[in-house]
Amino acid sequence: MQVDAVLVLFCVWLVGAAGRTAQSPGHKLETHKQSSPIYKRSPDMTKSLVTKSEQLLRIDDHDFTMRPAFGGPPIPVGVDVQVESLDTISEVDMDFTMTLYLRHYWKDERLSFQSTNNQSMTFDSRLVKKIWVPDMFFVHSKRSFIHDTTTDNVMLRVYPDGNVLYSLRVTVTAMCNMDLSRFPLDTQTCSLEIESYAYTDDDLMLYWKKGNESLNTDDRISLSQFLIQKFHTTTKLAFYSSTGWYNRLYIHFTLRRHIFFFLLQTYFPATLMVMLSWVSFWIDRRAVPARVPLGITTVLTMSTIITGVNASMPRVSYIKAVDIYLWVSFVFVFLSVIEYAAVNYLSTVQERKERKLRERLPCTCGIGNPDEMMIDPQITGYGSMDVNTTGNYGMPENGGRQDRILAEVALNDPQLAGQVKPSRGYVNIWIDTHAIDKYSRVVFPGAYFLFNIIYWSIYS
Repeated sequence: MQVDAVLVLFCVWLVGAAGRTAQSPGHKLETHKQSSPIYKRSPDMTKSLVTKSEQLLRIDDHDFTMRPAFGGPPIPVGVDVQVESLDTISEVDMDFTMTLYLRHYWKDERLSFQSTNNQSMTFDSRLVKKIWVPDMFFVHSKRSFIHDTTTDNVMLRVYPDGNVLYSLRVTVTAMCNMDLSRFPLDTQTCSLEIESYAYTDDDLMLYWKKGNESLNTDDRISLSQFLIQKFHTTTKLAFYSSTGWYNRLYIHFTLRRHIFFFLLQTYFPATLMVMLSWVSFWIDRRAVPARVPLGITTVLTMSTIITGVNASMPRVSYIKAVDIYLWVSFVFVFLSVIEYAAVNYLSTVQERKERKLRERLPCTCGIGNPDEMMIDPQITGYGSMDVNTTGNYGMPENGGRQDRILAEVALNDPQLAGQVKPSRGYVNIWIDTHAIDKYSRVVFPGAYFLFNIIYWSIYS
């Protein structure tokens, strides 16, 4: 009996050992899987957080196509702006380009959530597409875009009580109606206008969050042609006959143009051309090759300056300040050419009359010595000093002085005067063309100087 009992215990032990041996490979494999990092899958934290955020904000439990508190009072939306840069001001297109941070503030109780530490949650543009945001647009804008480098420059911040901050970085090119009647001595005021596209003042109340303090600018903003004098904000109501009244926010900025560039490029060259045209008044009237090209050169140069200025300006229907200065300068240059034409014409007329008078005079052989008569004061009325000092003043070199004195002798001598047909006298024949140049040397500079005083006193 004892032997049988031992045999039975031995058989039971063998069966148990065989069972443990059969289970051990699977047990080792399972242990290996649990301990190996290859079989461990790290959770997708992004998907987990998005899912938790949407569940926390209850995005799927509300209809965000409707504004907050729909059917109730208008929702107040505060706005503030940080101007990053004022890029370009174009007189030709009459517009400006500005880069700014546009921030909206409102409260949407549908986005409120429980928080133990009262901390806000910040999201990017992906959540913006799933909730309600104000539909702002820029009135009178030509082009605008939201920056997207390296991602969309959009930020959404939600607070536990439902307050929302929505910020985006925008570059906008908008229209600016400029009055160029005082150009380039002008001051321009441009405006950027912000308005809701769909919601009237019955649904959305748009306002500056902190009044004028809602507009902040970078101190480093500067323009090559303008001095930025000031920024300020206003709020008005805009009416559309088809849809109603809308709240509109304005950003006004005043620009004063720098004048130094235009002084160097326009005013100084024009003034120098006018002064150059006065040089011809000191050149002898018989020097036609010298005076004519000088006048033509100054006229053509003034025409080039006027064309260059107008090429960079819009085609406005009124006269600008620079047009007045340039065209008056052009008139002065043109009159200097006309002055020489008058001098040359009168000189020709004078020589022609002297030639006719000389032909009508009797032969001077009856006069003892013409040269002695010319210097005899009792006959001619001229002394030796008179003859020497007159020189060629106002007369041609080829015998003009002798012809003048002989002509006067003939008219003063009773015997010779009877042989000459009476006329209005020699005074009407002799014209001092040098006097025109003399007067021009004073009148032209004086008139131009007076014009400059009046011009700069009005437009400065």
